[in-house]
Amino acid sequence: MSARALAPLALALVVTACAAKRPVLYPNDVLVETGPELAELDIDACLELAAAYGHEAKPAEDVAKETAKGSAVGAAVGGAAGAVTSGSGPRAAAGAAGGAVLGFFRGLFRSRDPDPIQRSFVEQCLRERGYQPIGWR
Repeated sequence: MSARALAPLALALVVTACAAKRPVLYPNDVLVETGPELAELDIDACLELAAAYGHEAKPAEDVAKETAKGSAVGAAVGGAAGAVTSGSGPRAAAGAAGGAVLGFFRGLFRSRDPDPIQRSFVEQCLRERGYQPIGWR
């Protein structure tokens, strides 16, 4: 498969991975009365309130940390393999590059998950408004 054929697939993967998770609400009386449109506005308001108090997701930082961690691990593994097979420099570089790519994608997918404090904050905010959060998706 050519690089041109893979480009749209890679773009779709990145866009999907970057979409932040949002709370899922149980259809209790409050949700039924307000409707899904107003409930989404309440979710947005709770997310903004959490951010105003410093509890927000930082996906770019998370992806950068995972990329750096993957690069360091890859370099160490590549260097160790190279030391055994006499070629530690190129193997360490290749390991670092491979580890960075794996770390980048790992961070990209993990960055969708809300920070635990942000999650608790938003769920409490929604409960105070009468909703029943049951998870994040």
